[in-house]
Amino acid sequence: MAESASPAVLNIAAYKFTRIDSLKELRHSLRRFCQRQKLRGTILLAPEGINLFVAGEEPAVGKLLERLESHPEIGPLEVKRSSTAYQPFNRMLVKVKQEIIAFGVDGVEPGGEDCHKISPAELKQWLDEGRDFTLLDTRNDYEVKLGAFEHAEVPHIDHFREFPAAVDRFPDHWREKPLVMYCTGGIRCEKAGPLLTRRGFRNVLQLDGGILKYFEEVGQAHYRGDCFVFDQRVAVDAALRETGAAQCYACQAILTEEEQRSPHYVKSESCPHCYRPADEELAARLAQRQADLQAAATPLPGSLPYDNLRPIYVPARCDGMPLPRFLAAVAQAGALEWWTAEVNAGRLQYAGRTVDASRRVEAGQRYDHLQPNLVEPDVDAGVRILHEDEAIVVVDKPAPLPMHPCGRFNRNTLSFLLGQVYQPQQLRNAHRLDSNTQGVAVLTRTRRMAQRLQPQFSQGLVEKRYLARVHGSPAKDRFGCTAAISKETAAAGIKLLDADGAASETRFRVIQRFADGTTLLDVRPLTGRTNQIRLHLWSLGLPIVGDPTYRTGGRVTKQQALDTDDPPMCLQSAAIRFTHPATEQPVEFTAEPPEWASPDWRPDPNSLPLGGRVSS
Repeated sequence: MAESASPAVLNIAAYKFTRIDSLKELRHSLRRFCQRQKLRGTILLAPEGINLFVAGEEPAVGKLLERLESHPEIGPLEVKRSSTAYQPFNRMLVKVKQEIIAFGVDGVEPGGEDCHKISPAELKQWLDEGRDFTLLDTRNDYEVKLGAFEHAEVPHIDHFREFPAAVDRFPDHWREKPLVMYCTGGIRCEKAGPLLTRRGFRNVLQLDGGILKYFEEVGQAHYRGDCFVFDQRVAVDAALRETGAAQCYACQAILTEEEQRSPHYVKSESCPHCYRPADEELAARLAQRQADLQAAATPLPGSLPYDNLRPIYVPARCDGMPLPRFLAAVAQAGALEWWTAEVNAGRLQYAGRTVDASRRVEAGQRYDHLQPNLVEPDVDAGVRILHEDEAIVVVDKPAPLPMHPCGRFNRNTLSFLLGQVYQPQQLRNAHRLDSNTQGVAVLTRTRRMAQRLQPQFSQGLVEKRYLARVHGSPAKDRFGCTAAISKETAAAGIKLLDADGAASETRFRVIQRFADGTTLLDVRPLTGRTNQIRLHLWSLGLPIVGDPTYRTGGRVTKQQALDTDDPPMCLQSAAIRFTHPATEQPVEFTAEPPEWASPDWRPDPNSLPLGGRVSS
């Protein structure tokens, strides 16, 4: 009868506190050696010694031990051995660290202070006899969960660095009687022992070789459960055989076989300890995003001086213009004289080179305006994230806040702020809202999702609902406007009505007429032209309250941006409905009604456009 195949992989664990000065050289030679021998695991090197967990074929492991023990700074090692039928490590790491076991307490020298060891057989005898002593487990809570000695005291820590603080909570009567501490293999006790002695514990003993050596020499007497190990085996029993325990990839919790049968255990995704329903998971993720966004906006990134290159593109209508005249016609700030001075100062570039005022521009060209020590105007950065998934991000945009770089704004924009939170992803605007318009805005997270969602906007397949508070009272409760809008922008980038312009349509419904002479409207744009809602309402003699451009009395001004201390422009993107680009299911997102939609709200009589500071 053929013999069954024996485990082919030898696992070793060893540590030694010894002074090592040749750390870099030793790391380099060991890494190359282990790679040639096809070994996997971890070797930690530090000025205080070496700690290793390595697995491979027995001859290769033997050669590694010969190499280590022959090194003049290491010498003989006490090695724990076990076998598996597979390689329990994914790769080979050789690292130089400050400590071979992280502790974070200066002046603790293992072996240099009075800390005696107790053999596994002697500890078993003490437990058999019921001697009066304290048995202390120095391991982390997740290790203790799998198994521990009967009646052992637990410090309740998640990392060994927390052990020194836990010692301060130990009862005083532990100091007067023997205290036997233990861990997996003994290395943690090598540091815990001197610390306990320094803190006034009179008789500190360490279980020699830890739990693993106890299993080898004594078995499972007085021990309940399994022993956690730091490799893919997760845990071993008293015979040093791998058990059925597992570790959650998501939260690193140790899972019993019963916990692995939970419907909430999905390998590499969740377990009963970290599983949360989808709505709770989304809420937690959004809360963290919101905190990150607050941090990114404090202080406003554009409030700190920096040098900026602002791109300015040449539209077809400016083809052939002198450079300063083109800039005065297209850019939203600066008269002809100011732009001429900027050009003469060498602050305009084309293809990385400065240009002079005699240059004539061509349609499609890009010029860069150097803005040294730029400090951008303040904005309202109170962005609220409404939803995110693998395809889209939906936010409630405040106002004033530009969606993307333009004019005087570059970093104080929605795209820049979200870029700080979602990097390295580059979010893409699915549509645009004016700086002064608040409410729901949708962005895509990948180019592919943008290609799926963008056509819905361009083809008019997205249902958009706005709220607007306007000056005046419409004659009818339901009405509309189909006035065409100019295809080209006028001075300062504004749009005007143009019979030969782009076809546009907006429908309106009265929600409430207010005693102050204003009206709250439900607005449904069926097309998506720039400034469409504002311009249509202005053309009907119902300008939006707070609009700095399209004002009462048929006036139009060049001002577009509001300051943060100005009263709001009363236009909100209240809801948006579209087909989700990933799930292909209809989705709808809404924003809370703004303060100005309340009957109790009153516009500031000194605010724009009720006699503002900009002339027609």
